[in-house]
Order: sequence, then structure tokens, then C-alpha cells
Amino acid sequence: MATKNEEILRKPEWLKIRLNTNKNYTGLKKMMREKNLHTVCEEAKCPNIHECWGERRTATFMILGAICTRGCRFCAVKTGLPNELDWDEPNRVAESVQMMNLKHVVITAVARDDLKDAGSRVYAETVRKVREMNPYTTIEVLPSDMAGEYDNLKTLVDAKPDIMNHNIETVERLTPRVRAKAKYHRTLEFLRRSKELNPDIPTKSSLMVGLGETVEEIYQTMDDLRANDVDIMTIGQYLQPSRKHLKVQKYYTPLEFGKLRKVAMEKGFKHCQAGPMVRSSYHADEQVNEAAKAKQRIGDELLKGE
Repeated sequence: MATKNEEILRKPEWLKIRLNTNKNYTGLKKMMREKNLHTVCEEAKCPNIHECWGERRTATFMILGAICTRGCRFCAVKTGLPNELDWDEPNRVAESVQMMNLKHVVITAVARDDLKDAGSRVYAETVRKVREMNPYTTIEVLPSDMAGEYDNLKTLVDAKPDIMNHNIETVERLTPRVRAKAKYHRTLEFLRRSKELNPDIPTKSSLMVGLGETVEEIYQTMDDLRANDVDIMTIGQYLQPSRKHLKVQKYYTPLEFGKLRKVAMEKGFKHCQAGPMVRSSYHADEQVNEAAKAKQRIGDELLKGE
């Protein structure tokens, strides 16, 4: 029998997922298995997988294996001893992007604290291979903090992705409980250094709400991100992946998310997505700068002419 607390925190109507299993979705899913590739869309149980795969021609590849060296209490990705590096992975990701005619690709990775370079060389090679084979696809990277090592970050920035994304995840007070090994101010430093290394690459970060934060703490996080020159912010509802993960403390309404987006834009973010189903990669194809959008448009025209 459900307790009173469980009744209060039952998922509201606005969190229902719309399924779309068209040929884009089924084709991408089949290819992922054939290429022995992983996506954070599947591994992290993203609620938007049908929209992104089925309608928007976007996807988020997860490289460096499927096992993370960290055990964040909000994340559904497996934790443990990771596999050996796969140097053919950059080629397989690039080929898959080409086969699916992806408009925008996000490349994320498990944390590899077991490696001195945190996997940055394979990561950078993946960006280069995707761009070589898919010149009209825009590329966003979503790395871990790479142990806070400047050289590892520089290796990735030098590959020139179209967006550099690194998630703050939660407010400062909750960071020790929510994120394993990650540090709030190290994330801010990572984002600041990214912009210093290449001012032309937009920086982006994502915040989950519903973990027990206050509205004032959300606003402070926005201020901290802007103080480190972050351009783009996404804000979404935390959903508990399993019973062993942190419980949801609050479900924010669409109206509350609308207010958070308004405040974020007033604070100076160039773009903000905020909503119950928003995740870090949600509508990521819209968030690139104008030069990158022009590249996407050329690719769209070429695709229509085939």
C-alpha cells in the first residue's frame, strides 16, 4: 500500500512520454547494436529518446565504454571497472552518424578516472572523425570534468566541437550527495577554462531540479554559471531511475519551469530550455551558434536534393 508521501510524489500528467517508433527510431536502434555502440539516450533511460531519434535526427553517443568509474546517485549508467580503450570507436561513431544522416550529434562519455588522460585522446579523435565524414553535422561534446586536468580539457577543445557542454547537475549544497567525486567549483572552472581556450565555442550546462533545492539556490547556480561565461542552460525534472537512486523531492510544474526559463534569459543566457522532460541534449540542434546553423542548413538542402 502506498504511503502518503508516495501518493504526493506520484508522477503528474505532464510527465507522460509520447512514443514515436518510426523508421528513424528503429533504424538507429538497430544500427547501434550492429556497430556495438552505446547511447546515453538508452543507458540513462532518457524520456526524449523517441522524439530525438524519431523526429529530430539527433542522437547522443556515449563513448569510452558503457561502464563509468563514478557512481552518481542520480544516474542510471552502470558503475564499475571499465573496459579497455577501443581505438576503432571513433570510426564506428562517425560511420553511424553518416548512415543516419544526423543533423546534430552529441558525444558524451563515461567518466574514466582510471586513465591519465581521462579518455580525452579517444574523445578528440571521435570529434575529428565525425567531422571528417560528416562536414554538415554539428557536434556537441558532453564530457566529465576529466579529473580537472587542464591538458585533458585542451586536447578536447583543440578538436573544435560546435558546443562544449559540461553539466553542473545540481546546486552547490546538494553536490556532495548527488554527484560522486565531482565538485561544484571544479565544474565552474572547467566551463570557464573551456571558454578561455576557445572563446568561439559556446559553453553549456544543465541543472536537474526536484532533489530538494530551493528556488534561491537555483538562481544562485544561474548566477555562478553566468559569472563563468556560460552561454546556454538547460533545466529539467529529476526522475528516479530505480529504487536505489535518490528519491524525487518535488515535481515542478510546466508553469514553474517557464518562470525559471524567463529568469535564466533575464540573467543573460543566450539560450535556455526548461521543462519537465528537458535533458542536457534536448533540442540541442537549436542551440548552436549561427555559423554552425548555416552548416546544418547546407546539409539539409543536400539531403533534400538526393
